[in-house]
Amino acid sequence: MKTLRGLIVPIAALAAIILVYMENPWVRPEQVSQTLRTATTLAFWAVSILLLVLLFSDRRQPEADVIEVEGPAFTRYLFSNTRAGMFWLPIRIFVGFEWLTAGVHKLFPDGKAVGAGWLDGGNSLLGFWTNAVKIPEAAGAKPPISFEWYRSILQVMIDNHAQSWFAYLVVFGEVAIGLGLLFGVLVGIASFFGATLNMSFLLAGTASTNPIMFALGIGLILAWRVAGWYGLDRYLLPLLGTPWTRRVTSRPAAAPSRA
Repeated sequence: MKTLRGLIVPIAALAAIILVYMENPWVRPEQVSQTLRTATTLAFWAVSILLLVLLFSDRRQPEADVIEVEGPAFTRYLFSNTRAGMFWLPIRIFVGFEWLTAGVHKLFPDGKAVGAGWLDGGNSLLGFWTNAVKIPEAAGAKPPISFEWYRSILQVMIDNHAQSWFAYLVVFGEVAIGLGLLFGVLVGIASFFGATLNMSFLLAGTASTNPIMFALGIGLILAWRVAGWYGLDRYLLPLLGTPWTRRVTSRPAAAPSRA
């Protein structure tokens, strides 16, 4: 484990160097080739994920440093005090109904069969992806997607006809997120998947209510311990427990030597 701990700093430095190479305005990988840009992006995410795994596995080791930075009082209140659950309740209800309405509308479209365009092959989702990956031919026109790596992901999904099953995830995922937030069931997890969907829509060039929903979702994620206090999380979280809060293991004290 000491060897792995020694790799954390070099891996973090490598991720930073790759990111600087990708984002600096002077020398960028796409100036060489688009293939290099894709390879660099994949390398960055691979190194970043490896870094997170090493940091997470290191947290419980006896030699691990535990450093806590005290936050402002109002953030401790909003994110840790159960009384603040009343503050998050209307936000939960608003975001929950937005997701539930979006999912139900896809499940029961007006004047159409159940799941038309979504659960019958995913043509609606395919149309959304197809419009998102288009690159305008007009000079000066900007494509909906700003990041080439995200366009590549959607193109892979299109080429493999993933809309036929991914549409189910979108429809029932939106309904599940909405119900979870409304009833206060695992609010942090529901908000995480909601924010992920919001970010996916934003990356595809669709604004709508996604910026607001994303911002509120991040707030609910940070307040996961108390946001569902006026809901089922009040009873679920103590029952399920939080395994990621285990304390750092301590070494057994050495037996005193006898002269």
